[in-house]
Amino acid sequence: MAKSCRNLLTALLLLCFGAVGNAAPKKAVVAKPFLKKPTAPKSSPTPKAPPAPKASPAPLAPGELPLVAEAAALVNANSGALIYQKNAESVHYPASATKILTALIIIEEGDLDKMVTVELADTKVEPSALEIKPGEQFPRNHLLYALLLKSANDVAMCLARDNAGSVAAFAEKMNRRAEQLGAENSHFTNPHGLHDPHHFTTAHDLSRIAVAAMKNQLLREIVATPEAWLLKGEQFVLLRNHNKLLWRFAGCTGMKTGFTRAAQQVLVSSAIRQGQEVISVVMHTNSPGIWNDSSTLLLYGFERLGIPPPAE
Repeated sequence: MAKSCRNLLTALLLLCFGAVGNAAPKKAVVAKPFLKKPTAPKSSPTPKAPPAPKASPAPLAPGELPLVAEAAALVNANSGALIYQKNAESVHYPASATKILTALIIIEEGDLDKMVTVELADTKVEPSALEIKPGEQFPRNHLLYALLLKSANDVAMCLARDNAGSVAAFAEKMNRRAEQLGAENSHFTNPHGLHDPHHFTTAHDLSRIAVAAMKNQLLREIVATPEAWLLKGEQFVLLRNHNKLLWRFAGCTGMKTGFTRAAQQVLVSSAIRQGQEVISVVMHTNSPGIWNDSSTLLLYGFERLGIPPPAE
């Protein structure tokens, strides 16, 4: 009996262990491939330092105007007397404001109906050009519009060479005329104002030249002209005045813009209200400053003359 029980227990144990040993192995779990390229977990953003406070502009001195220009002059157009100045005697490059003096000399020497023939040397100049061609002919007075409205550098070369025989000889005339006008801190080497380290003036000197220019009736008419058409060959070319104050400032009567990298923005401007005219000069300013600075000066000039702003 006892033996039978032991045999039965043994059989049961063998059966149990055999079942466990022969059990089907569990299926291995295989990881699926990524459907998208895995990316590293995003780290918490590093907090940014608060922006440094902008430096406040230096407070203006009593009577000082908020000008961006490095140099400026505001004068009475009738007398030439200074109304306001900022570094007006410091030397700067005039860029194309030079053409005011160029035009003044050409007009003062007359014979403005003369036909001018373009030569090859006249075309050897940087852009801002009318693209005149050797052999083309234009009346002098027509070229003056291209000079002052379109600010054509090749036209400046053509007028100077036609007037004096060479650009160098014309530059001598420019310096003599500038000295006669009291612009004694200036020196000119060309008729267009493209950069030359020896070609310079001051805001006050440029205002002196502008005062003389605005007393010349033809020059006044030209710089006050918004646009004109020039016959070039068989086509008409539009000459549009670069001076935006003609549209933006009530009473603006001219005059001339200028820009080179060395000079930055330059503007000589004039305006008349109630018979009183003022001329402003801004030198080495920026693109909005050329208009804002000039408007500020012109308004200040009328205020000093006791002329109220126009009604809205």
